[in-house]
Amino acid sequence: MFGKILGKKKSETKSDDNSALIEKISKMNLTEMRAYVKENLDEFKVTTYGLNRIMKRLTTLDEKSKTQYLKSDDMDSKEKKAFDLVLLIAADKRADIETIELVQKFQKIYKDIIESYDKKYKEIYSSRFDDAIKTGLANIKELSKLRNKMDILGE
Repeated sequence: MFGKILGKKKSETKSDDNSALIEKISKMNLTEMRAYVKENLDEFKVTTYGLNRIMKRLTTLDEKSKTQYLKSDDMDSKEKKAFDLVLLIAADKRADIETIELVQKFQKIYKDIIESYDKKYKEIYSSRFDDAIKTGLANIKELSKLRNKMDILGE
């Protein structure tokens, strides 16, 4: 509303917010990413875009070092934090199809690390990722049904 009065278009203000969010996420560690997803950061509201940016950061090859975010020689606590973060994102109500696809990509990229961690600590992260993907898809389906119902009702 005030954007129109001030002469700013909606897309301009949104891209400004996104650029600040991109900058912040690019500098976050796993603990800060978790705080963002759990809405413990006051500066940024959790959005689907933000969840997707975190997942892209975890799954994209770093251009400078030519490595992934997680490496096989990382500390076990870093691996566990990353796994828990991805599970948290997959179960989030704001997750969309792109988010779930990025979770699947994460699972493929880090398959060896996940299996190694599961064997070493007798965990079940591989099946937990499968369950999280199913839960995320179910959430998306329910949201889609709700949107269809709202469209039919005209609201």
